[in-house]
Amino acid sequence: MGNLLKIENIQYSLEKLNNSVQKWKTSADGKYLLRYPTVYIINDKKGENNFEVYVGETADIRNRTRQHLNVDTKLKTFWEDFSESNNSSMYVIGHELFNKSLTLDIENRLMHYLLSVDNITRVHNSRTNQQNEYFTSEMLDDIFSDIWGSLNKKNKTLFPIESIIKDSAIFKASPFHKLTQEQINAKEEILDKIKESIILDEEGQLIIVEGEAGSGKTVLMSTLLYELRTNNLNLDKNLDIHLLVNHNEHVTIYNQIATKLGISSKKNSIVSKPTSFINSHSTDKKVDVVIVDEAHLLLTQGKQSYQGKNHLDDLLERAKVVVIVFDIKQVLRTEQIWEVEKLNDYFDCAKNKNNHVTLKNQMRINSDEKTVNWIRNLVDNQKVNNIPRDKKGYEIKIFDSPLELESCIREKARITESGISRILATFDWQYGSKPPENEDFWRVKIDNWSMPWNYQLKVSRKQSNLPWVEQDQSIDEIGSTYTIQGLDLNFAGVIIGPSVKYRDGEIVFDEKCSANKKATRRRTLEDGSKKYFSQMLLKNELNVLLTRGVNGLYIYAVDEQLREALKKASKGDNNG
Repeated sequence: MGNLLKIENIQYSLEKLNNSVQKWKTSADGKYLLRYPTVYIINDKKGENNFEVYVGETADIRNRTRQHLNVDTKLKTFWEDFSESNNSSMYVIGHELFNKSLTLDIENRLMHYLLSVDNITRVHNSRTNQQNEYFTSEMLDDIFSDIWGSLNKKNKTLFPIESIIKDSAIFKASPFHKLTQEQINAKEEILDKIKESIILDEEGQLIIVEGEAGSGKTVLMSTLLYELRTNNLNLDKNLDIHLLVNHNEHVTIYNQIATKLGISSKKNSIVSKPTSFINSHSTDKKVDVVIVDEAHLLLTQGKQSYQGKNHLDDLLERAKVVVIVFDIKQVLRTEQIWEVEKLNDYFDCAKNKNNHVTLKNQMRINSDEKTVNWIRNLVDNQKVNNIPRDKKGYEIKIFDSPLELESCIREKARITESGISRILATFDWQYGSKPPENEDFWRVKIDNWSMPWNYQLKVSRKQSNLPWVEQDQSIDEIGSTYTIQGLDLNFAGVIIGPSVKYRDGEIVFDEKCSANKKATRRRTLEDGSKKYFSQMLLKNELNVLLTRGVNGLYIYAVDEQLREALKKASKGDNNG
């Protein structure tokens, strides 16, 4: 496809544009820039590693550029900055197959990619404009890869290789993902519900979005946040919108996205953790909308900085509309247990108002349905069936030793095209804030093999704001459920510790072998009784770990019987 593509990079000024236009008029493929729809990227180098970009598409690059330089400079400061900078240039992209729909999709994907580039601090325009099917829609992926590869050859700082872009947490949480029809339907339904509540001035409205791990909930929430902040539901007012997430890493990721898109700032951030939001907002002045990603992790019992009894109740008292993402199979801690009656009350209320949305499609795992069913059967039904051959190439491998698993994951992580691959483990080994006496780190130890537990190796200052999975040193240590929840890996190497066993033809959970006190301690219920939930929480822990791999899942089981059952299943002679 390379010979169908035309990319020009010129200094951003009318004089340079006019000079280029004269050359394009006499060039054999200049018509792709002058008479075809084009996509363009204006970039301004603010510092050594600091760029601002604008992405657009047009049917007339000459008139659009004149408009930006002569009219838009009077309307927005960044256009004036672009026009007056000596470090600004414009990439104009033409292609023989470009039509209006295709250029809109290319524009949208360029914003998706550029938002994920570390050296870019601001992406202007930032509209989501994904298209449905059209004549050349099936060629979008190939054409875009051709475009990005050509841009990479021209400027590796602005346009890193695709595999690096796709591995970033910002890319995976970006609002510029092309949504599936299921996600589009859910988004429109939720926006309609929110708009109705705002217009009718209703308060305490709860909208529940339910879906299992990898069903596309995070991307849906990111898109909702962005569209609410930029369009304000087409109401004549600026809506007060907030996104709440439960992990510090996720706060950082969403803050970077919101800041780069100009919908939030360091001084007035719209992204925070639930407790911080509750402590800083009163019940007297309600915000318009609160979106809660992974709301199943909300505390339902007071703890340290949070003195309330239930996060969700407190949020409903502080917002007119609360939109929550929920997956009961990802609850990991005792204090996050939802008592059945209370949980049913929330769901019954949402369903009675038609405020319950379900996502069923599997978006994370790049496999066929048989592979997803194998993982679900192992976790949900605690059965080890024969491992299917995956038509899409998803790899499930069982290992005889942790050293062999480590070697394979390191090899995958070494190859850039393989993406980010790391080792995870069930929380069956001791861990603390300070290293144990006479040892360098808390470690996962199996016979003569060991590796440090997560968050112990030194992080470079440059990578301190990156999620654990993206930090270079994390290949040398093992992550837990608390490290990886809400994120994914290309290949996930999972060490299933001694708390997960195989007895009498099924998987069982042994809380005595778990070091996860947050999952094995008793919970005091509202009626004053105390109860253990360790079986449910250890099962959820396994669920989170086994659903992190996008293209592959590598497993080593400490329990010998489980290891043998998995090995037989990989050879096709275990009927589960």
